[in-house]
Amino acid sequence: MKNIAVYCGASSGNQKIYQLNTQKLGYWLVENNYGLVYGGGNKGLMNLLANSVIEKNGFVHGIITQKLYDRNLAHNKLSELEIVNNMSQRKEAMLNDSIANIALPGGPGTLEEISEAFSWTIIGESNHPCIFYNINHYYDELETFFDSMTQEGFLDIKARNTLLFSDSLDEIGHFIANYLPPKLRRYQS
Repeated sequence: MKNIAVYCGASSGNQKIYQLNTQKLGYWLVENNYGLVYGGGNKGLMNLLANSVIEKNGFVHGIITQKLYDRNLAHNKLSELEIVNNMSQRKEAMLNDSIANIALPGGPGTLEEISEAFSWTIIGESNHPCIFYNINHYYDELETFFDSMTQEGFLDIKARNTLLFSDSLDEIGHFIANYLPPKLRRYQS
């Protein structure tokens, strides 16, 4: 089975739309024959996402750090739970067990994880599409910032075009199915 890595927080946000669309994403994964790989948590959107996949009899691979596991923050009904030493190992394991990366609305950890995944794609360490599931326009300002990176010459337009911001699961599915990774950047002296 092909898994999609979903980055999301241990918080639920303060608007119901975030929870509803997280559940929709979980159902969409199963309906489209994808498994879920995520941070293994039992709180917030992480918990809701895992539960929505489990509810539809889908596959869920959680990857959690030993410290978070020791704090009883691991989901206990996953298809597979992997415990790693640190966040760097978790991020690498999630990338290695997935074919695409999606960020739900979240905090600094979510942003850091999807940004690293996209950076790895740009430098050729990964060939996975990266997607911001832009529920309720949550990532609009970040999308504008990525456009500014391009306009100011810090991000190649071809690489920018391989990063999707969307609130449509149909568009996300099409993007994943038709994705071509960016060519490796050539550096000028």
